[in-house]
Amino acid sequence: MPTEKSHGAAKAGTKKSPIDPLEGPKLAVSGQIVTMNMDRQVIKDGVIYIEKGGIVAVQDAAAAPPAGFEAVAVIDSGGTIFPGLIELHNHLSYNILKLWNVPKAYKNRGQWAGIPEYRQLISGPMKQIGQAPGLMASLVRYVECKCLLGGTTTSQGVALFSNMGARRFYRGIVRNVEQTGDPDLPEAGTRIPDVDAKDAKSFLARLAQKKCYLLHLAEGVDDSARKHFLSLEYEPEKWAISDSLAGIHCAGLKAPDFDVMADKGASMIWSPLSNLLLYGGTADVASARKSGVRMGLGSDWSPSGSKNLLGELKAAHLVSQHNGGLFSDQELIAMATCNAAAILRWDKHLGSIEAGKCADLLVIDGHAKDAYSALIKATEKSVRLVLINGVARYGTPELMKSFGVQKAESLKVGNEQRKLYLEQKTEDPDVAAVSLSKATASLTKALKDLPKASKSPQAMAAPLAKNAGQQPLTWYLALDELETTGMDLRPHLPINGHETMMAAKGQGIKAAPVKLKALDLDPVTVVDDESFLPLIKKEKNLPDFMKEGLPALYR
Repeated sequence: MPTEKSHGAAKAGTKKSPIDPLEGPKLAVSGQIVTMNMDRQVIKDGVIYIEKGGIVAVQDAAAAPPAGFEAVAVIDSGGTIFPGLIELHNHLSYNILKLWNVPKAYKNRGQWAGIPEYRQLISGPMKQIGQAPGLMASLVRYVECKCLLGGTTTSQGVALFSNMGARRFYRGIVRNVEQTGDPDLPEAGTRIPDVDAKDAKSFLARLAQKKCYLLHLAEGVDDSARKHFLSLEYEPEKWAISDSLAGIHCAGLKAPDFDVMADKGASMIWSPLSNLLLYGGTADVASARKSGVRMGLGSDWSPSGSKNLLGELKAAHLVSQHNGGLFSDQELIAMATCNAAAILRWDKHLGSIEAGKCADLLVIDGHAKDAYSALIKATEKSVRLVLINGVARYGTPELMKSFGVQKAESLKVGNEQRKLYLEQKTEDPDVAAVSLSKATASLTKALKDLPKASKSPQAMAAPLAKNAGQQPLTWYLALDELETTGMDLRPHLPINGHETMMAAKGQGIKAAPVKLKALDLDPVTVVDDESFLPLIKKEKNLPDFMKEGLPALYR
């Protein structure tokens, strides 16, 4: 339902089941408003009226306020307002790790996921930290703050599994696509039980059980990666693909494959920087666009990707420009807002700034004539304010005070003062007790202590105990199936009677142990990370347009 283009207000009922139950006053915030509605309307000087986490009206500043808001003071955001960014591919647990200097170009995931260097720098440290229950709250707090500081209000969740075999997701500040806490926002599937994906027909049946399944598909650029897609054809021209499938990566697909996906209503999630860092190539998005496949964006993870969606938007822009301007900046931003919401089947409630939708908002500096280009060029230092469900979670001290936030954590981003408000009744109690500064200190020490901690047999013990029923319930990070949990992010179905699984080098019981070394915690922002952009210029697999273009977009 687009907002009205003139002075009239578009009105609708407020949200009934907000993700955050904290009650607050009616709010009104002004600025240049990039609605991302169906008409892609931009209101140069507008006001958003908010009540109980929902948007009541969006209108020109010159118009009379809607009923009930006559006495509400309008807060001047001093910037341009976008919908909060929606991330559809991020392994958040790993986002405490710094960017990996990828040693060579690979062709598929099986070639690097298990080599000694990967195990020493990525999987080994995370397995160690993931089995330390006292660190999990710090990790969750740190990685969700990383999201907030980059304007991301929705992402994939941090999954946990227990010594009893149970599974759940942490509840935090940032919306979690797998566990929403809101009946209006259907929960996405991201893992399919192995037994339910033993063949293509059973896989198709599983897809029917969710509105959206976010699943890795064709991770790599060679024929073996593409076989994971081809295995979905269980009979000639009959595919285990439905409109609920959102394929992550799709880097190995060819033009006819995208035609199949479009015909079945499937979507794809593009992670260009990670693809280029690992494989030297990315998905054929020109063919995906031509076929009409809906696309979302994801930064994948910090070891081989962007720190946040602000960075991934830059990477996508550079790929687009290098290929003759495949996408306008408006279309790229749609991938992180309204398109992403539509993929999740959340578009009635999120993804655009319209009456009746949740007040998830991102404000950046200034009122640029080309607002879309301004967001592509924005850095974390540009972010003035982030709201989730009408609650000011992060912003400048002045704006946070204007939104009634009294108790907030102070921090600096690019040498400028910012405030974080992390109180929420619905989040996990152990996370609620952890500030960003405390989380930073705990994780910094844990990463420095990796060599010492890895020598402890107890610390390296497998989480799934044989006699779990005799032990207290203990939760651990579910790290992309480093432990066998009976769930799969990447269902590998047989094709022509042969398994399509790509065996990762160095995995399994015969893998030689690796000696862990002390690591540095990845900074929460690019603008406060002295090593990220210099390393980008040294990455072996990145094309020159990315090595030069990405640092330029941060200047």
